[in-house]
Amino acid sequence: MAQASVARPRMRKRQRPNVVGGLLGFFWLVLIIGPIYYVVITSLKDQADYYSSNALGIPTNPTLRAYRIVLQNDFLHYFINSLIVAVVTVAVVVAISLMASYVIVRRSSRIVHLSQRVFLLGIAIPIQATIVPVYYLIVQLHLYDTLPALILPGIAFAIPITVLILVNYLRDIPNELYDSMHADGASDWRTFISLVLPLSKPAITTVAIYDALNCWNGFLFPLILTQSEDKRTLPLSLWSYQGEFNSDIPAVLAAIVLSCLPILAAYIIGRRQLVAGLTAGFGK
Repeated sequence: MAQASVARPRMRKRQRPNVVGGLLGFFWLVLIIGPIYYVVITSLKDQADYYSSNALGIPTNPTLRAYRIVLQNDFLHYFINSLIVAVVTVAVVVAISLMASYVIVRRSSRIVHLSQRVFLLGIAIPIQATIVPVYYLIVQLHLYDTLPALILPGIAFAIPITVLILVNYLRDIPNELYDSMHADGASDWRTFISLVLPLSKPAITTVAIYDALNCWNGFLFPLILTQSEDKRTLPLSLWSYQGEFNSDIPAVLAAIVLSCLPILAAYIIGRRQLVAGLTAGFGK
């Protein structure tokens, strides 16, 4: 009886709801959803309704006029430019970083340790501090005002953080699996293809979405390294839309909604593996 009486208060204490945490979580949810709600409902309003109706009210006559205006102003061309830059950058970064991470985890030579320090040093260098030498290199390579001028710097600045994430994930793979592959006569390349790639899907998804998000939202490189309208990416086009549709706020917000859809779709598709990749190593 005494043990039962002791156990009951403990059970009640564990089941006590965290009211403060719930209120803070709800407050944070409102802060996040509020701007998203405003952007979406405003993009469905007519220009006249935007100025005459409540800013947070649901539109009585929703319309896609703002989206049609945006699509008629070369939005798809800017979208394709951003898509090309993001896909090529992410593909090259993931391929190089995964192979480099495998070497760092499985080799212990002095050159490998030095290369890892170089990657870590790259994380500490801000993009803004290197814009002048990057601009000079791009001009000397005759790549100014081209899409490769955006891809190459994006690859260089994305590799360090990608290597750091992948190295921490590959270290969680048991050494017994590597040893069994080598005992069966598998080469390093076969081990990389048959073992590392399948087990690294959560980490690959994590870094791919992270790098794609940074590349998709990149503004500084397109602003400095391009000048033609046909080489613009979405962030730079949104800046130009802000000046072109200065009084048409629904059109500007419609362009923002359209530019967010690809990254939102990528997150929805890979959200499970994204969470697994972000929590890798926490069990140790």
